[in-house]
Amino acid sequence: MQHSPFDLDDDTGYLAWREHKLDSAPCTLDELVVEVNDPRKLSDSEYDALMARCRKANMAIYVSTLGETEGTDIPRGCGRRFGLEHLDHNRGAEADAVTALTVQDDALHTPYIPYSNKPIHWHTDGYYNRLDLQDHALLLHCVRPALRGGENALLDHEIAYLLMRDANPEYVRALMQEDVMLIPKNVVDGEELRPDRVGPVFMIAADGHLHMRYTMRKRHVVWKDDPLVREAIGWLEALLNGASPYILRGTLQAGWGLISNNVLHDRSGFEDDPARKRLLYRARYHDRIRGM
Repeated sequence: MQHSPFDLDDDTGYLAWREHKLDSAPCTLDELVVEVNDPRKLSDSEYDALMARCRKANMAIYVSTLGETEGTDIPRGCGRRFGLEHLDHNRGAEADAVTALTVQDDALHTPYIPYSNKPIHWHTDGYYNRLDLQDHALLLHCVRPALRGGENALLDHEIAYLLMRDANPEYVRALMQEDVMLIPKNVVDGEELRPDRVGPVFMIAADGHLHMRYTMRKRHVVWKDDPLVREAIGWLEALLNGASPYILRGTLQAGWGLISNNVLHDRSGFEDDPARKRLLYRARYHDRIRGM
């Protein structure tokens, strides 16, 4: 019988996985970094080095020679190498479903924080999607960083699960409930763009991997009215706002990129150079990185 680290009734599988996970978990951002030439055309050694980091931490950072080269073919080409094909065609994205993240003040983009220079609190991408169309992978490619700020914090969601289970397994059980998290409907100019969505925080996918849906933005989520749920969410917020050695911080520079299985992340506010505005490409995928 195969043991699962995400079965709360299976301590054998969990403890074996826990030991390996903590032994291999990076505690500095440098441990995630791989130097590459062109992320659209990774060599076998570059790909293997990035995959090794993804297997340890569900994420890796490439540092390429592209500099400020523009083009959504960069994240799409890199994603394909990792088996990422099914892009999330979210509102505000370009025609090919890749999103250009830069400050925009038009009517379509203004309501959404990613198109501003404001801080973005901890979240996983696509938490408001249907449960059968979740974003399991996320790729960010930086063309130009901000003049100041724009730092990301990153936390492997499997580490968040591990630390919570160690603190109190009942917190995890509470956040696995199917009705623990309500994302209110999105209505713009009287048109309902998305209905209410209800679901868990921690999900076990059909292939056995752990997926997480989460946002710290208070007005974007309604938590189940339950004392244990409140305790669990309070514990998670304290972890994310604290100084855990597993939270890694850094700012993507021109030609750098993050490939991940949609780990927890945030972004600090930033100040732009008006002549050279911050530009990142974001690709969200319904796939998970192949081979994990």
